Amino acid sequence: MKNSQFDSLTSILHLPDDCLHFIFQRLDSSSDRESFGLTCHRWLHIQNSSRRSLQLCCSLSHFTPISLSQSSTKINSFHLYKLLNRFTQLESLSLSGCTELSDSGFSELAHVWPKLLRSLNLDCCFNIRDHGLSYMASDCPGLVIISLYRCNITNAGLQTLSRSCLALKDVNLSYCGFISDPGIRSLSQNCRHLRAISISHCRNVKGTGLQGCPNSLEYLEADSCSRLSPGGISAAISGGGLKYLNLSNLFWFGSAFGMPGGDTRCISNLRVVNFRLCRTIGDDIIARIAEGCPLLEEWNLALCHGVKVSGWESIGASCRKLERLHVNRCQNLCDRGHQALRNGCPGLRKLYLGSCRQLSLRAVVMFKCLRGDVDIIDDEIMCIAPDWAFRL
Repeated sequence: MKNSQFDSLTSILHLPDDCLHFIFQRLDSSSDRESFGLTCHRWLHIQNSSRRSLQLCCSLSHFTPISLSQSSTKINSFHLYKLLNRFTQLESLSLSGCTELSDSGFSELAHVWPKLLRSLNLDCCFNIRDHGLSYMASDCPGLVIISLYRCNITNAGLQTLSRSCLALKDVNLSYCGFISDPGIRSLSQNCRHLRAISISHCRNVKGTGLQGCPNSLEYLEADSCSRLSPGGISAAISGGGLKYLNLSNLFWFGSAFGMPGGDTRCISNLRVVNFRLCRTIGDDIIARIAEGCPLLEEWNLALCHGVKVSGWESIGASCRKLERLHVNRCQNLCDRGHQALRNGCPGLRKLYLGSCRQLSLRAVVMFKCLRGDVDIIDDEIMCIAPDWAFRL
C-alpha cells in the first residue's frame, strides 16, 4: 500500500509545467516531440506552448504561377484562428502562399495574434491589403521582420505598419507595385532601428523616401527599380551604415551615383555591392567606389559593359580586401584590364569569369599561373546577398 502511494507521488505526471517544458526542449528528434504531445492533454499543451516557429504547408520557398496553382491546402481565416489559439507563443510565422487569406479574415483575428510574434511572412498573400495589414500590426507591436513580397498594399498600409511596429528592422517590399516614396519615408522616419529593406521591382519608387534613414540601415535591395534616381541613391546611402547594396539592372547609371560633392564617407562601410546588368556604369564611378570602400569584399560587375581599362586598374589598385569579383560577360574586359586585376587585388580568392570576348586565352592562362591562390570560376552568380538579413 505504501509502495503504491509512493509510486503515485513520484510519477512524472506530477512534475510542474516548467519541468515538463525543460524536458520537451531537450528532446532531439521530431518524432520524440510528437510522441510527447500524444501522451495526454496537459503534455499536448506543453508541446503547443513550446512551439516558437510555424510554417504552414502552403508556404512556398519559390514563387511561380505553377507552384501557386498546385498548392493543395487552402488556409483560410478559420484555420488560422484555430492555429493561433493553439500556438500562443509563436515568434515566427510564415503564411506565404496562403492566397485564401483576406482583409475580412484578418479582421476576425483581432487580439488572437501571438503577442511575442517577431517575424511574419505574408509573401504572395494577394488578398491582404492595407486594412488587413493594419489589423495585424495593431496586435503585433513587437514585430521585427516582415515580408510583403507581391502584396497589394499601398503607402497608407506602410504608414500604419510603421506607426504600429516601431521595432521593425527587416522589411521586404519587393514587387509591391502600389507603394512609392511617401510609404518608404514613413518606414525610414518611424522605424529608427531599420536594418534591411528590399524595394526590388517597385516600379513607383525613386528612392528619395530613404532620405535621413537611420545609420542602422545595412542592407538595401533595389534590383530593377526602373524609376530609381540619383537623388534616390543619395538618400539611400545617406545613413552611412550600408554594408550591402544591390542596384543591379539599373539602366541610366552613366556617371551619376548620388554622392554629393564626391564625398565617399557615406559608402565607406560597404562590404558587398551588386551592379550586375548596369551596362552604362562608367570608370569614374568604379574608381570612386574602389577608392571609397576600403572594406569591400565582394563586387558583382557582370554585364557592366561600360567598365574599361581605367576602371579595372582602379579596382586592382584600391580593392585590397576584395575576395570575390564577378566579371562575367563584360564586353570591355581586355587583357590589359585583366592584368591590372592580376597584379592588384591581393585579397582576391574567387574570380567569376566567362564569355568576355575581348579577353584572350593567353591572359587567362597567365592569370592562373601567377595567381594560383585565385579560383577562376565559369559560373555566373546573380544573387550575392548576405544571409544574415530577414532572419531572427
